[in-house]
Amino acid sequence: MNSIEIRVRYPYKGAQMVIFSELNWEEPIHPVEVNEEKHLTLFRVETEKTFLYYKPCLILDDQRHFCRGANYLAIMAADEYEIFPHFFEKSVGTITDIMTFGEGEAARSVRIYLPPGYEENTLKRYPVCYMHDGHNLFFPEEAFSGQTWEVTRTLTLLDNMNVIDPVIVVAIYPKDRMHEYTHPGYQDYGKFIVEVIKPQVDEHFRTLTEPRFTAVMGSSLGGVVSLYMAWEYPQVFGKAACLSSTFTWKDDLMTRIRDEDKRDLKIYMDSGWPGDNFEVSRAMFDLLQRQGYEVNQDVMYLAFPEAAHGENDWATRIHIPFQFLFARYAENDIRRLRAGKQPAKNPQSVSI
Repeated sequence: MNSIEIRVRYPYKGAQMVIFSELNWEEPIHPVEVNEEKHLTLFRVETEKTFLYYKPCLILDDQRHFCRGANYLAIMAADEYEIFPHFFEKSVGTITDIMTFGEGEAARSVRIYLPPGYEENTLKRYPVCYMHDGHNLFFPEEAFSGQTWEVTRTLTLLDNMNVIDPVIVVAIYPKDRMHEYTHPGYQDYGKFIVEVIKPQVDEHFRTLTEPRFTAVMGSSLGGVVSLYMAWEYPQVFGKAACLSSTFTWKDDLMTRIRDEDKRDLKIYMDSGWPGDNFEVSRAMFDLLQRQGYEVNQDVMYLAFPEAAHGENDWATRIHIPFQFLFARYAENDIRRLRAGKQPAKNPQSVSI
């Protein structure tokens, strides 16, 4: 018999929380403990199954309100799950209007993607991904050639699949990307994000501020500046995703990574083939390995046969860096370590 502990956190009063599961979708499972002060409802479930789909339900004034979105998935090899459901907001994330960060000529336009339930379940804090070329991420009318990265669709799918922790995305709009994403322009650009944008995002949104929860992502020149920012500010960005990056063209990263101390980073890289910066991406991947980065743990590189260099290509595969950088099992291990426990021996089977 397998046993799992499910910890549901939701800021409610005067209501009852139960869960329904595939063991019997007609019969609710009642909590074994309720702590209203901590907004915590604790369930324990036993089953012969190796996995279990379930759905929290809020009973308010004798009416059932099932949580929005797909069913949760519990892998029974895990010790526990902690979830933050929402019951009334839409099951897709929201995108803010364009916001302005900074003043005068330095001011910069930004949109922020907030995961489903952000406004409703205020107990949840989120990892953050800072993404370049913000105009190409969400809206066809803003994007180059009308093609976006389809970030909202991808994050919704990954959340429904129960494979990533929901992520806040900060979409930074460029002014002069040819200058800002290359040497030496990326020095001022990176400094502005670190000193102006990130502090304001952390102040006004419920973010997890540590480097291990903070990523930077981009493609082409945006991939170059992503690796630059993680390498230059590892105390800020613990993760980087570099798609189809133009390494060695107007940047000094090969020299710096070869000659400087290894940073504590998790790095995703890819490219199409032929072309699409395939050779320089392979060269950077090899250099990172020689500097001590372990393949598929610290650094991942993938090549995509016949993939071209454009938004449509990156849209088809951004689910991979999001899974590599924000996998739910990784956050579960962090929680275990904070509690003084050892990480799970098979982290791929663990989730929260």
